[in-house]
Amino acid sequence: MWKFLIAAVSILTGRVAYAAPCEDLSKLALSNTAIVMVQTVEAGQFTAPATGAQNSDFRDLPAFCRVAATVRPSADSDIRIEVWLPISSWNGKFQGVGNGGYAGAINPGPLANALRRGYAAAQTDTGHAGDGRDAGFAFGHREKLIDFGHRAVHEMTVKAKAIMKAFYDSNPKLSYWVGCSTGGRQALAEAQMYPDDYDGIVAGAPGNNTAQLALHALAIAQASHTSEASYIPPSLYSFIHKVVLEVCDGLDGVKDGVLENPKTCKFDPQVLECRSGADRSNCLTPVQVETARTIYDPSRNPHIRQPLSLGLAPGSELGWSTMAGPEPFFYADQFWKYMVFGDPKWDYKTLNAERDMPRAADEARSRGDAADPNLKPFFSRGGKLLQYHGWSDQNIPPDNSINYYNRVLETVGRPTATDGYRLFMVPGMAHCGGGEGPNTFDMLGALEQWQEHGKPPDQIIASRVTNGRVERTRPLCPYPQVAGYKGSGSTDEAANFVCKAP
Repeated sequence: MWKFLIAAVSILTGRVAYAAPCEDLSKLALSNTAIVMVQTVEAGQFTAPATGAQNSDFRDLPAFCRVAATVRPSADSDIRIEVWLPISSWNGKFQGVGNGGYAGAINPGPLANALRRGYAAAQTDTGHAGDGRDAGFAFGHREKLIDFGHRAVHEMTVKAKAIMKAFYDSNPKLSYWVGCSTGGRQALAEAQMYPDDYDGIVAGAPGNNTAQLALHALAIAQASHTSEASYIPPSLYSFIHKVVLEVCDGLDGVKDGVLENPKTCKFDPQVLECRSGADRSNCLTPVQVETARTIYDPSRNPHIRQPLSLGLAPGSELGWSTMAGPEPFFYADQFWKYMVFGDPKWDYKTLNAERDMPRAADEARSRGDAADPNLKPFFSRGGKLLQYHGWSDQNIPPDNSINYYNRVLETVGRPTATDGYRLFMVPGMAHCGGGEGPNTFDMLGALEQWQEHGKPPDQIIASRVTNGRVERTRPLCPYPQVAGYKGSGSTDEAANFVCKAP
């Protein structure tokens, strides 16, 4: 009788039929889980917790059931999750959303974006509280480190689906994951370790090879601070970037302030070296030239004897303060301090690759690093993976994504990978967004078309939007293809470009 009444009300109000009222979810029993809050949020009435977000950002949200829970799969686990369930117009699907940095909080922004598209959605703090820049939670807490590495996201996914089943009396017909940076690493960890969790995955700029990436970052920091003279001040970044564009911008056939394919840019920082008597506000000293070379190629750092292949790409210069600024990149520094050496006083200048890298690699693997290229179990069940990476990424070298993509192709075979995997490199985009190139695009929409309608993306249109106005559109092409100008029409319109072999 109760379900009949609910169904009748749903017809009259437009609300989706559910198995129980939102508040009844407080009584739901799930293994290792405590439901700590259940709240019906009326349309436009969501108030963000102390995140700095303005309520006006959420006034367009539909009514939803908000569930918060704590999951404890181990004695030292304390994983917080939130699940947002649309009360009306549920599209029948579930979206897991990723984190950034070292996580430590639940961000309502990505949950709201999923809700706007009709998804039920969930996010986790990955098992600890923090501001995303501090890995101190890992010091002496092996289980929390495992939670952060992979277990928290899997637990969140399993528990969110159970909560959805209880609320809607239905499992999601499809489940998608969307994340960038740490969220991109989480995406690949899900595909590798829990291939049944998601039907489709968007992995942006994944930091999925933590030990190697942390080594690269500190190689750049060491080179930048070998001496006071080796440091390149931020005031010179725009000058270096301008010279890079002068040398390489036209190689793709269009001078537009963006490098379509930085791989073709054979830029030698030697051209930046000051001539005798030159004004040093627009040139580099010889030792600064060597620092620049290390930024592009960390294997040049004399402190890092192990050959390395990854560096920041030409075109990334405006964001060099992340790796080559006054302080080392926080993510890398915290990784070595707390996850490798367990020493808050450890000094990055003492890092020695030959001595320390094996220990770091073992640590990364033990907590569930996401570098395994064997995605056969995920692909075999029809899973689809879209990965993207900005060519001007200042946090995670873009070659990291290219290297992983190539390793997957070698491991599973090109036909299998082609059926389920696409990589899109984004010219001019910085880490997960921003930058000088078109950086607004709908990866999830492309993934939906592929998974639900069998239409693999042969291109994805990206836009550059300034003050609400679209200034430029450009096709993003599946790697290794690049966008080539057809030779006529505006170079600010995607229709005048075609994806082709480089």
